[in-house]
Order: sequence, then structure tokens, then C-alpha cells
Amino acid sequence: MSSLVVVSHSDPNSLTHHVARSTIDALVDAGDTVEFADLAAENFDPRFTRADLDLFRGTGTLGADIASEQARVDRADHLVLVFPMYWWSMPAQLKGWIDRVFINGWAFDDSPDTGFVQKLGRLTMHLVTVAADDADSFGRHGIDQAFAIQIERGIVEYVGATLGSSTFLHESETKSRETLAAEVNAIADAIATRVSGRATVDA
Repeated sequence: MSSLVVVSHSDPNSLTHHVARSTIDALVDAGDTVEFADLAAENFDPRFTRADLDLFRGTGTLGADIASEQARVDRADHLVLVFPMYWWSMPAQLKGWIDRVFINGWAFDDSPDTGFVQKLGRLTMHLVTVAADDADSFGRHGIDQAFAIQIERGIVEYVGATLGSSTFLHESETKSRETLAAEVNAIADAIATRVSGRATVDA
């Protein structure tokens, strides 16, 4: 299998990056071929510009930067997004990556002639979210439900991809290093197991 791991965090020494690297290591150990996209290091521009709008309206052309990102996803069977939770959602740079890359004509088709057609049914997506809050707080405030509607349904399901796993690393700023290290390893191993087909997905 082939995987693309995308990380969105400006600090390469962050816990988010540690989760991404641990996931890559586990995938490689399981025999997977892995590509890595560090959106911050690569200076990906998340702004939905006039050129993006023209493309959306059918009057523009696909830019080389977006074509390159789409090609990376096309090479992968599994897409792993690793990011910190900002304001109950993903960081702006990762959201902009979705906005600009997962576009009409590639991630889906929506036209009067064909209606709505999902185009990423071959892809399995895994979401790993690093969160400062605890799981009980997520339940009380409906954060997990909002995340499921906005991202799992609103992005993954919308384009026809399969949700392979969706995992929160809670209390990322208050747990001990030892506890976090054990949880990071467990998350990475679980994704590698799902990707390698050694376990049944129970998203």
C-alpha cells in the first residue's frame, strides 16, 4: 500500500510533528510506501485566490502547485492528516490545502449534466487531531459531534473517501511525556495496522 502523511504545524519539534513521524515510522515498518507533506516547511499557500475562484467558475486553468498536490494524493491509497485542533477545527493552512486541492473536477464533479459525483472513493483517510482539552469536555460541549459533521462528513464523506480512523490525542499540554509517548505509539501502530490490512476498520 501507499500512504501520504500530511502534517500542518509550523514547529518541526512539536508534538504534532512527532505524531506524524511516529506514524510514518510505523507505516514503513509495516511495509508501506510513504510520502510526507509538511505544509509549513513547503510554504503551501492556503489562500483561495482569484485564480482559484476562476478555476472554480470554469474560466481558469489548474495551477502547477495544485496539480502537484493532487498528484501526491493520487499516488496514495491512504491519506493521513495530522494536525492540532484550532477553534474546534483544523489549522488554516490545512483547511486551505483542502479548499484549494479538493476541487470540483478532481475530488468530485458537480454539474447540471452529471449531477453530483464523488471521485475519491478509492481513497481511505485517517484523521489524527492533537487537542489540549480532555475527552469529557469534548463530549459535554459537542466538539466531537461538530468535528464529525464538519470534517468527517463534510470533507471525507463528501468526496466519497472511506474514513479509516479518526483519533484525538487529548490533553496534549498536560499529560506526562511518558503517557503521551505511549499514546502516540499506540495511534501510529493502529493506523499502520489498518493500512496494512491486519485489522478490521471500525471508524
